[in-house]
Amino acid sequence: MQRLKGKVALVTGGASGIGAGIVKRFIAEGAKVLVTDVNEDLGKSSIQAYGDSAQFLRQDVSSRDDWAKAMHAVEAQFGGLDILVNNAGVLFFAPFEGYSDAQIEMLIHVNLMGVIYGCQAALPLLEKRGGSVINMSSSDGLEGANAVSIYGATKFAVRGLTKSLALEWGPRGIRVNSIHPGGIDTPLSNPQGNKREDVNKAYARYPSQRAGDPSDIAAAAAYLASDDASYCMGMELVVDGGMTAGHYYAGLPGAPKGA
Repeated sequence: MQRLKGKVALVTGGASGIGAGIVKRFIAEGAKVLVTDVNEDLGKSSIQAYGDSAQFLRQDVSSRDDWAKAMHAVEAQFGGLDILVNNAGVLFFAPFEGYSDAQIEMLIHVNLMGVIYGCQAALPLLEKRGGSVINMSSSDGLEGANAVSIYGATKFAVRGLTKSLALEWGPRGIRVNSIHPGGIDTPLSNPQGNKREDVNKAYARYPSQRAGDPSDIAAAAAYLASDDASYCMGMELVVDGGMTAGHYYAGLPGAPKGA
C-alpha cells in the first residue's frame, strides 16, 4: 500500500529512534523524504539504503536559519513539501529542582521552539498544495509524571499549539495533528541501552504488557500523513500501549500480575 505516493515529507530528528522509523515507513508508502538531524554522520548513514527516495540535511531545529535552509533544500531537491513531521526532541530525567538552566533552555528551544519555527517556516510551501503537519508530543503531554516535569511542560505546549494551528490552518487546506507516544523503546527513552526483555518488565503494569517500537509510531504517522486521515484535524493520536488509559486495582479481576 503506497498511500503517500507522490508526496514529499520532511522529518526532523530522522536519523534514529522514532524519526528513523517514520522515514522508513514513509518511503515504503511511496514518499520522498528529506531527513534532518543534528547528528550528521548518523543521518547520512541512515539514508544509504533508500536511494533517491531520501536526502539528508544537518539541521538544528532551534535555529531559524537552519529552518530556512531546510525549506530551500526540500524545494530544490523534491519540488515542494506536503508533510512536515516535527519529531526532533530531547529528554532529561531529573527532579524539578534539579534541572539546570542549560537543560531547561535546551528542552524549550528544541522541543517547543523547534516546532514553532518549523511550522512558521513550512507554511508557505504547505499552503501551495495543502498538506499535513504532525507534531510529536508525548504521553507526558497528556498527564503529569515525575522526573520529566520540564519535558512534560514542552509536550503539553506542543499539544496546545497543535490544536490552535488546526483551527487556523484547517480552512487553508493544512491538517495539523499530534502524536503522543508512550513507552517506546528508543535511545532517547532508554539511554542505558537496557535489554528489551528488561524494558518490557517495566511495562508489565500497563495493558500492552510490553514496550512499544518506533514502527508503532511510524504507522500512526503514516495514517495522519495520508488522505485516510483527511477529516482528522487537531487530533491527539495516543500510541502508548494503554499507559494513559487509566489504572488497575491490584488483586482484583482484570489486573495483570505486574499491576
